[in-house]
Amino acid sequence: MVKETLYYDVLGVKPSASAEELKKAYRKLALKYHPDKNPNEGEKFKQISQAYEILSDQRKRDLYDKGKNVVHQLSISLEDLYNGATRKLALQKNVICDKCEGRGGRKGAIECCPNCRGTGMQIRIHQIGPGMVQQIQSVCMECQGHGERISPKDRCKSCTGRKIVREKKILEVHIDKGMKDGQKITFHGEGDQEPGLEPGDIIIVLDQKDHPTLTRQGEDLVMCMDIQLVEALCGFQKPITTLDNRTIIITSHPGQTVKHGDIKCVLNEGMPIYRRPYEKGRLIIEFKVNFPGSGFFSSDKLYLLEKLLPARQAVEETEEMEQVDLMDFDPAQDRRHCCNGEAYEDDEHHPGGGVQCQTS
Repeated sequence: MVKETLYYDVLGVKPSASAEELKKAYRKLALKYHPDKNPNEGEKFKQISQAYEILSDQRKRDLYDKGKNVVHQLSISLEDLYNGATRKLALQKNVICDKCEGRGGRKGAIECCPNCRGTGMQIRIHQIGPGMVQQIQSVCMECQGHGERISPKDRCKSCTGRKIVREKKILEVHIDKGMKDGQKITFHGEGDQEPGLEPGDIIIVLDQKDHPTLTRQGEDLVMCMDIQLVEALCGFQKPITTLDNRTIIITSHPGQTVKHGDIKCVLNEGMPIYRRPYEKGRLIIEFKVNFPGSGFFSSDKLYLLEKLLPARQAVEETEEMEQVDLMDFDPAQDRRHCCNGEAYEDDEHHPGGGVQCQTS
């Protein structure tokens, strides 16, 4: 939101006016109030010229509109967002020089630039033909567009006439429980200062670092848990250290089978809810069941295991059926087929179709 609208009011345009609208408004008013037409409206013409000089320069316009907000990124951990934290941030900012009170020199030493009469702009008349003249406007070279000048001997020793000095500022950033990655914390009026303008804001943007085991999804925390096959079938207890250094025991009782890819949750063990820190989301756990490798049991022991497990479905074979074996899948062999230790390229040696494996 624009904090100062005087220059827009002088030109009679809205703060959202485009560069073309500004130029059109300025030309109309400059023509109306030019000293050649209205000798008594010199002050009005000066205001119009100064307003356009500021608003026609995008950098100066941004400074005038928002006081130049300063944005800083603050790297924080998931633990900080869970527990809340306070961080101190050291910044350098522009402040109005207190030695000269933002004048740039001693009192009375600042004088209106005689070259541009304080407008900051030079207007030259260029004759382009008989009875035809062209008006050319440019930034005053004497005062660099400021409309005033200070003699070197009268300049402030502290700011050397710049009206502002650099100052170190320590900000205490309070991170509340439940804040999120990318959330902004604003320090109003703490931005760079400039004489005659309201200072902007310092905006701190939270940047959450990745956590090794937990991922945040809104108010929930998500993690993956590896369990063994015996734990999936017979139950287990797993300790988890929370983000506030408590230990909770995840329990699956015997008879509560956990399948690979199952997703379970623990209520009230997720992230604190922002501004309602005593309420929390869920801890969501996705289970990965690790099966034992091939050959982990002898045939006789597998027989005993099969007796304990639910019966498998029997398949009644017929002569039309053909038995095939499963092999490990290798993505690198998607266009090569192995048979009896030899490899053949598709189509190249067998134009009739794919490779046919012979069986003895």
